[in-house]
Amino acid sequence: MNAIIYTSNSGSTKHYARLLAYETGLPVYSLAEAKKKVFYGAEIIYLGWIMAGSVKGYATATKRYKVCAVCGVGMGQNGAQTDSVRKKTSVPANIPLFTIQGNFDVKKLHGIYRLMMEIMVKTAGKSLAAKKDRTPEEDDMLNMMLHDGERIKSENLKAVLTWYNAQK
Repeated sequence: MNAIIYTSNSGSTKHYARLLAYETGLPVYSLAEAKKKVFYGAEIIYLGWIMAGSVKGYATATKRYKVCAVCGVGMGQNGAQTDSVRKKTSVPANIPLFTIQGNFDVKKLHGIYRLMMEIMVKTAGKSLAAKKDRTPEEDDMLNMMLHDGERIKSENLKAVLTWYNAQK
């Protein structure tokens, strides 16, 4: 493995990329930085934020690098929605995909994504709040929407680190 490369919008993915770099000893770069610092075809772990079920920046990363594992950082709990994220992002079955829960703060989002999430919080949050038989996962999601949830924890990288250590 040569590097960890990431794309982040509000900072959660960047934070996880740095935690993973600390644990693995691999250098870490944003996708923009990597274009100048990481050689074409390098083996990487790619981290991107999840938007509408797709890992942002993944397609761009696959054009330059050999992506050995993908980490999608989103609002859902660890391991949630991996099948749908894999399908929507077109991550091949032979590449490990890890979904990791990040923070949520609408005010930290940029551009159109902020507007989209403000609308989502109002509509989905309202229907989720009205739901009588919410699951614990739905309670967690509602809590994140209403109270800008802090969810970044190093233990959320356990599955990724287990996979990485098995590659050595």
